Amino acid sequence: MLKRISGIFLLALAVVLAVHTVVEPLYHSSSEAQPYSPLWNVLNPLMVLGLALGLVYSYDRKRQVDLESDSGPVTREFLVANIQFFGFLFVSVLMLWNWFDLLSPAFAAIGADTTSLVWIVIDATLPLLSGSMAMFLLRSKTTG
Repeated sequence: MLKRISGIFLLALAVVLAVHTVVEPLYHSSSEAQPYSPLWNVLNPLMVLGLALGLVYSYDRKRQVDLESDSGPVTREFLVANIQFFGFLFVSVLMLWNWFDLLSPAFAAIGADTTSLVWIVIDATLPLLSGSMAMFLLRSKTTG
């Protein structure tokens, strides 16, 4: 049941992030004082929760594949499990680094252009990872 609830959350997160990333330029006028839509203040903590869930479930999936395959041929499941896990890991590092930069105005090691570019990478990648993990969890036969 927990996998199903997590899958629904990750799917909803993927859809909301993808839609908001695409439509934000249509309704929000960026300024120096307000470069991003205020909706990101709500979405960012949800993104961190989605990344935590994604890391837990992708690590579990990777661990299961590693136990089953030992050192045999590379299978589709092996590739998918590893791409999901390391993808979630990569986006988690970027997300937390960028989010903490946003929360700490004293941090000036990077410029606004770099921060914006990293947000675009996160906002384009996380819906793909979350959506694929959601589909795996929703199609999973096991409970937990």
